[in-house]
Amino acid sequence: MAKDYYKILGVSKNASAEEIKKAFRELAHKYHPDKNGGNADQFKEINEAYQVLGNPEKRQQYDQFGTTFENAQGQGGFSGFEGFRDFSGFANGFDMGDLGEMFGFGDVFGGGRKRGRASRGRDIEVEMRIDFREAIFGAEKVLEMYKPSICKNCGGSGADPKSKVVSCANCGGAGRVQAVQRTFLGNIQTVVTCDKCNGAGKIPEKECSVCRGKGVVRDSHKLKIKIPAGIDDGETIKLSGEGEAAEHGGKSGDLFVTMRVTPDREFKRKKDDILSRVNINFSQAALGDKIEVETLEGKIKLTIPSGTQSGQIFRLKGKGVPHLNSFGRGDQLVEIIVVTPTNLNKRQKELLEEFGTS
Repeated sequence: MAKDYYKILGVSKNASAEEIKKAFRELAHKYHPDKNGGNADQFKEINEAYQVLGNPEKRQQYDQFGTTFENAQGQGGFSGFEGFRDFSGFANGFDMGDLGEMFGFGDVFGGGRKRGRASRGRDIEVEMRIDFREAIFGAEKVLEMYKPSICKNCGGSGADPKSKVVSCANCGGAGRVQAVQRTFLGNIQTVVTCDKCNGAGKIPEKECSVCRGKGVVRDSHKLKIKIPAGIDDGETIKLSGEGEAAEHGGKSGDLFVTMRVTPDREFKRKKDDILSRVNINFSQAALGDKIEVETLEGKIKLTIPSGTQSGQIFRLKGKGVPHLNSFGRGDQLVEIIVVTPTNLNKRQKELLEEFGTS
């Protein structure tokens, strides 16, 4: 009788791949032979079910052939179960990453090697405060950090400058060594990174006395940062290789500097446009005038036509923010605020009354 793999895993035929994977993990953890109350036969049956249902192509064939599934295997529909009796077939048909997560030997099944030490330094993220005009026109700032840096005494090699670099005796210069790990499948021989030379195959005869062979020391570091014109609040500059230095000559991380722009009392920014306001009196609005308007680069003359209304906006072309990493600039938008007069004398009131009735 053909086995019902859905029933074995306790899922419906419409179960998603994630539901099947979750059911397998729970059952495999429960019936693992090395656990109290474990059952080797049931564990093998669970593995067999997941080997099919966890593979989209095999699951499709299983659903298609139904009770004739075993015959389909003999006709070439499946080829994994014969190999299930030995380790090679088991490994090829099974998601070893799942077992590695549950039972702690993912290094063996995750690619046949242990992870070595970090080959890249960590990234650094910092914030920098700049003023409004520095963001508009760009600037050069100095950032001081205390971080892991390349050892100046050995240049990051970890070797005493006067000593020689020789082949690692532990791995014979190969950078990798063989190791045996015990699992429920038996003893498995694999290849791992040499922990003496970190995979380099070479080690110094004498370690650097400053960094003790790591090639990295914590030190104060000053860095000049060029802030591009047009950068906005919250935008980030990436400086490759300016993060933490890596041990044993690895690649340094990156530095990410996020800008925090101090607001300006007179101007506001909207993308690449500058917003400002200017007050005029009733007479200027009614009759028109030429007034001085403050821009980021100084004062300029602005013509106010007669009949200008409060809230009207005038556009000053090219007086805005430079386009970041591009050519051209935005505009300055000047909003006119007509100030209503107060404390009028008798004559002024009479004139306004005459104006209102005309």
